[in-house]
Amino acid sequence: MKLLTANFLTCPIKKCSSEPAAFPLRFSDAEIEQLDNKVNPKFILGVLPRIEWTALVTTTRELGFTNLPESKPEGELSDELIRDLHEILVQTHVKSGKMTCRNCERVYEIKEGVANLLITEEEE
Repeated sequence: MKLLTANFLTCPIKKCSSEPAAFPLRFSDAEIEQLDNKVNPKFILGVLPRIEWTALVTTTRELGFTNLPESKPEGELSDELIRDLHEILVQTHVKSGKMTCRNCERVYEIKEGVANLLITEEEE
């Protein structure tokens, strides 16, 4: 699962959907691999407005990446920042691990790059 995808995931339990504390999901025991993809500045610039920046910074810090600025960049981006965003959003792939809701503490497994966000009827 790419970190770009993780930036859009929330806990599917109804009581968490309205809780700001539920986002972003917290990663643990993450096995990460770096994929080799050509940098596409146009893609990065196009997706940037959709990114929840604070959540991205929180997630990347938890995974050991410290090269993003605290606040979302405004205006023209440097080539270095575009490369950093590409590395984080597109090349960083979580192969396995866990994501935990910060609100209800429900744990979601990640196996072979796929997050299992299925919940039981009782959890709905």
